[in-house]
Amino acid sequence: LSHLGIQLTHAGLIVMLAGGLLTDLFSVESHMRVATGQTQNYSEATLDEELAVIDHSDPSSDLVTAIPSQKLRHGGVISHPGLPFSIVTRKFYENSRLAMLDQAAPDSTPSASQGLGSRIAVSEAPAATAPDEANASAAVIEILPAAAGSGPVAASLGTWLVSEALGSPQTFSFGGKTWELSMRRARYYKPYTVTLKKFTHEVYPGTQTPKNFASTIELSDPKANVSREVLIYMNHPFRYSGDTYYQSGMDENGAVSIFQVVHNPSFVAPYVGCLIVGAGLIIQFAYHLVKFGRRRRALAT
Repeated sequence: LSHLGIQLTHAGLIVMLAGGLLTDLFSVESHMRVATGQTQNYSEATLDEELAVIDHSDPSSDLVTAIPSQKLRHGGVISHPGLPFSIVTRKFYENSRLAMLDQAAPDSTPSASQGLGSRIAVSEAPAATAPDEANASAAVIEILPAAAGSGPVAASLGTWLVSEALGSPQTFSFGGKTWELSMRRARYYKPYTVTLKKFTHEVYPGTQTPKNFASTIELSDPKANVSREVLIYMNHPFRYSGDTYYQSGMDENGAVSIFQVVHNPSFVAPYVGCLIVGAGLIIQFAYHLVKFGRRRRALAT
């Protein structure tokens, strides 16, 4: 018993340190941009990108195959059971500059044979190092129809330039279907939807300095039979299904509310650690207080 308080205090510190490690390893930060009246069921990564290959053949829904940019970076043949073709990375740019051919250097050549890339030249750019900068990655990919057996065949659907800087998706036809290629921020889909009902932006009188951002959202989760309105504002986040929503800001026109979304499986670890440390300190102080009282009574007798 004399060492129980110390042991609990150390155990609480270990829980807090382990929680910090798990947060660093497994927490995911993303952003959700929602306009007034818009409904959203996904958030977007701040830095990570993905190549979205979308099948528009079903009028009721789109079939999306997302390929992380890391796979494009590593190269090789990328195949997926849901795609009747393979994708091969011919060139990957960690950071790039795009220019129309008529505005590029005289010796510039088209970056790809199909789509927007046939009119655009790409050059390698130095990697972004400033905290407020991000790399504009790009890739030149080749689309190879899958063989009847295994592996790609020689016939090619050409090379395509994919980059978030292009601003618009590219489409092509294959197998009687229309396919779309789009390089975008990686998406984290949610089992619920968020609808922005109202967004307010307050500033200090006579200035443009933000005083408060506040968003009234409607959260709908049919599987959990949840439908309710929630007010999210500065320093008052909203937690649901393992996600924490912080009011982060707005776009330049004030028409879009921006939430920082944090998914942290170990967010309770600091609270549990503090409780254990507090219990350990209380036990340790109580033990010594009782021991001190007994000594005083012994001396008095």
